[in-house]
Amino acid sequence: MGEHYFASRPEAASRRRTVDLVLPDLHLRLQTDRGMFSPDRVDPGTRILLETAPSPPPTGDLLDLGCGYGPIALTLARRSPQAMVWGVDVNRRALALAEENASTAGLDNVRFCSAEEIDPGLRFAAIWSNPPIRIGKKALHELLLAWLPRLTPGGRAHLVVQKHLGSDSLQRWLVDQGFPTERIASRAAYRVLAVSARTQEGRA
Repeated sequence: MGEHYFASRPEAASRRRTVDLVLPDLHLRLQTDRGMFSPDRVDPGTRILLETAPSPPPTGDLLDLGCGYGPIALTLARRSPQAMVWGVDVNRRALALAEENASTAGLDNVRFCSAEEIDPGLRFAAIWSNPPIRIGKKALHELLLAWLPRLTPGGRAHLVVQKHLGSDSLQRWLVDQGFPTERIASRAAYRVLAVSARTQEGRA
């Protein structure tokens, strides 16, 4: 079931299909499957993020947090061929498909893995995410606090969140944690938030 896309090993029977991600600067044909986030189409929030956020840094390590089958990570890899892109997810089925999609697209500057497989000392010039809001507020906050401090000085994260799923309260919470955050786009009930590296210790 869709609500279990954040399971490590989805129980839903496999039923693969193909979806297309068409943006002004690229076209990716992606394999998807049941048991992962938005298997029937590229999620509208993901598309809005990719259409409205500024260009990713041309070099450095870039992170797609909650990568699913890879539309954000593969877009970053195509747009920044000299960068190394990391796609992180708990869903093993999604990670395997993301690797397959990268191979099909001919992209060799992207790696997909679980959080535990990334060097804990690695820092990121940018983090992009359509975060898994439905895991619950507490788990979401823990996830963001595990990764946002790993932005390099001057690095930024771009997050897309639906308004009715708490984009405005998330923005306030991020500011309270010491991460300067601004809304840079709003479309079809989605908000794109730009989060700067922490400049001070926020409130717990």
